[in-house]
Amino acid sequence: MAGELKPGDRLPSVRQMCDRWNCTPGTVQRAYNELARHGLLTSRAGRGTLVTGTVASGDVQARAVLRRAGLVHRSEGFLLEALTAGYDLSEIQQALELALDHWRVQDVSRETRPAAVIRFAGSHDMAVNALVARMGEIAPGAALQVSTTGSLGGLMALAEGRADLAGSHLWDAESDRYNLPFIQRLLPGKEVQVVTLAHRRLGLIVPPGNPLNLRQVADLARPGVRFINRQSGSGTRVWLDAVLARQPKVPSGRIAGYSVERSTHSEVARAVAEGTADVGLGLETAAVAYGLDFVFLTRERYDLVALAETARQEPLRLLLDWLAVPAAKQFIANFAGYENTETGSRITLPS
Repeated sequence: MAGELKPGDRLPSVRQMCDRWNCTPGTVQRAYNELARHGLLTSRAGRGTLVTGTVASGDVQARAVLRRAGLVHRSEGFLLEALTAGYDLSEIQQALELALDHWRVQDVSRETRPAAVIRFAGSHDMAVNALVARMGEIAPGAALQVSTTGSLGGLMALAEGRADLAGSHLWDAESDRYNLPFIQRLLPGKEVQVVTLAHRRLGLIVPPGNPLNLRQVADLARPGVRFINRQSGSGTRVWLDAVLARQPKVPSGRIAGYSVERSTHSEVARAVAEGTADVGLGLETAAVAYGLDFVFLTRERYDLVALAETARQEPLRLLLDWLAVPAAKQFIANFAGYENTETGSRITLPS
């Protein structure tokens, strides 16, 4: 409808727009209320609702309002279809969150960049992706721009100035510590702040009932088992390779699918759910989201890493400080397999 009506024209009735958009009266009424709120419509006794004279100057705003109304209509159509198919609201919300998680990873470049942007690079984490939607309340006017590069890639991006914040869960087998040995090697002599986001449960993602009775890493090499891996440089892959190095009788070459890689835990779980793999290594929260079973293997620490100078500046300071408040612990607790006892704890290197 944008561009078709001029100032003084009468707006089509709600019924006419319902027929045109093939939607409910409530959708049209919300669109009209939004236009009126912006001063683009006026109602006059005996003449109905008219387009005001400000539409020419506010045409971009009017188009944006109608565009948003159209999106709401399309969303309601999907919601009605899903409810009719027997899904409940919690299942639908979870599915939408998974879809958003996937698209944030696939095409960050399409996001509108506000004035204050925190450039995140690092290992895939569903809580980090969910923080994108929370930034408005944590740091008003700021945005979190997420790039999934793997833990090593995130620390390298931080060292090269291509990121403000890195996400890492790299296990050092020699010291049995997470992240700190890698930070010290990749950012030598730099003052770095390390803030714990959560501890996460990592294990085997398998179909419901675990039909192949997979219980440990060695089982991945059994004949007929199709595995799906994480990409080289991810913390999950580093952990797996370190475990395999300690088990010389289970070389990676014997694992069918070892070279088949996915860049997120969600994609690993999706492959198992769709039956293109029998097992993957990933987070419990991804298994739960797809209705799959999970075999616990280890508890890992996921840290957020930033140069101390950047961490002291807004908006990053607001985000890191927020992680230490009770609301952040509750936020983390919403993710299956996440532990929040150390969420917000912070150390500075070198100390």
